[in-house]
This record gives sequence, C-alpha cells and structure tokens, in this order.
Amino acid sequence: MTDFPQIDMDTIEHWRSAGETFAFKSHSIFVRQGGAEGAEPVILLHGFPTSGLDWHPLWDAMAQDHYLIAPDFLGFGFSDKPHPYEYTLVEQADIVDAILADAGIDHFHIFAHDYGVSVAQELLARHGERVRSCAFLNGGLLPEQHRARPIQTLLVGPDGPEIVKRMRREAFGPGFSEIFGQDTQPSEEELDAYWSVISENNGQRVQPALLGYMAERREHADRWRKVLTEPPCPLAMINGTQDPVSGGHLADALNALNPDIAVTRLETIGHYPSIEAPKEVFEAYQAFRA
Repeated sequence: MTDFPQIDMDTIEHWRSAGETFAFKSHSIFVRQGGAEGAEPVILLHGFPTSGLDWHPLWDAMAQDHYLIAPDFLGFGFSDKPHPYEYTLVEQADIVDAILADAGIDHFHIFAHDYGVSVAQELLARHGERVRSCAFLNGGLLPEQHRARPIQTLLVGPDGPEIVKRMRREAFGPGFSEIFGQDTQPSEEELDAYWSVISENNGQRVQPALLGYMAERREHADRWRKVLTEPPCPLAMINGTQDPVSGGHLADALNALNPDIAVTRLETIGHYPSIEAPKEVFEAYQAFRA
C-alpha cells in the first residue's frame, strides 16, 4: 500500500537535501524534482505562506507514475526572500518558465494550490497550448470568492511591517489551524515544521509584500477568468469544502461558471487537502489524469 507520510522536522531535512537551487536573475530558487523518468512533468505549485513542502505527503505516490517539479516561489520556503521587494504572481510565473526552459521542457501538467493557482492561471493564459492538464486545490481562482483571513487583512495594512516583527510560533499555530478541517487539525509537530520553513531566513518579514497577490488577482481577474471559461486544456478542482478561505463556496461558483470543470468535493477537509487527505487527493488526481 502507498504510504502518505506526515510532515515533521525530520521531513524538512530530507526534503531540503533532496532538492537543488536554480538561479533566477540574482536570486536562488529552491527546487525539488524527481520521479518517473520519461513521464511528462507535473509542475507542483504551492500556496501562501508555506512552500513546496506541502507536496511531501503526495510525493512518493505521485512519483511512481509522474515526473515531479516543485519549486519554492521567491519569498517562500528555502528560496531567497529579498526585502524590501515587490513580489508579483507574474514574476513567479516567470520563474516557472525559466525552470522549464532550463530543463528543455515543452509540454507539462500543472497541479496547484492556493497562491499557486494564480500562477497556474497566468501560465495557462501565456501558453495554454503547452499545458496538457491543470488541477487545482483550494485557492483564489475567482477573486470575488476569496475570503481573506483577518490576519491577512492586517498584514497588508499600514501596520503590517510592525506586526510581522512580533510574529512567533505560538501565535502562528492557532491561526494556521483555523483553516484546516475540524477533524484534520495539524499536530504540534507539523506546526513546528511549517513555522520553521516560513521563518527560514527571517521569512516572516516578507509576508506583507507577498500578500500583494490579493490585489494582483483583482488586477488580472478578467484575463485569468478566461482560462476557466475557455480552458486550453482539461481542468479539475479538488476542493476541501470546510475551508473558510476558498472552500465549498468556491466549488459552487466554479461549477456555475463552467460545469465542464471536474470538481471533487472533500466534505470534511479544509484549506490544505494535500496535507489533510493526501490519499483522497491522490486518488482524485489519478482519476482526473486517467
């Protein structure tokens, strides 16, 4: 039986040692890749405020049949976190493009979560003919359906830079746990691991700048919505409906927008399906690809 491991502090060291760095402009981007040689690549795009480590529970199972590429976006995880800096989703898509070009990859699949769904939409809008398929987990595909958490609203405000100076693991845990399902709450060990990666290289200081993605989604709303109404490739969503940010209400809106998009609803799961229900996510993804 396929194992779907949890995330802990030991996981971090294994994940990091298995990755490599990619130079983008003057920045170092962390990338983990591997899997079935010869298979068309699946680009794994993570969410805010975490990193490519989110895909760890699915990695071994997916790597049996797919070649996986999981970058940490600029400002996240083990990638550089320049400060001050104007972070944009469009530049994150530039980074993915650069990684693909360096590897000589022409056609690929996308599997994206949260922040990463907007990067996926940008990639689909740029060159959808190169994308074989795209699956989304919970994320702000439709800006009007995105329900920002109170802490996000505070961090993008004028007091954001001062708030992040006081951010600590103790305060992070309860807030982060609120977006998980009631029965799939993260353990203290998982929270320790996530905070360790988020705070790597004083990463909390860049949180206000990264949250500019909420305004950028509104700026590109029409262009990015078009890839949902006129998709250039097969699309699917695997949605944790208990998510207060982009849960069942998003699945309903997406179904109304384009009923041809395959939607799988995980009724007891929150914002992080890949962590909360990796077996169910894997099975839904495999069914979509089949």
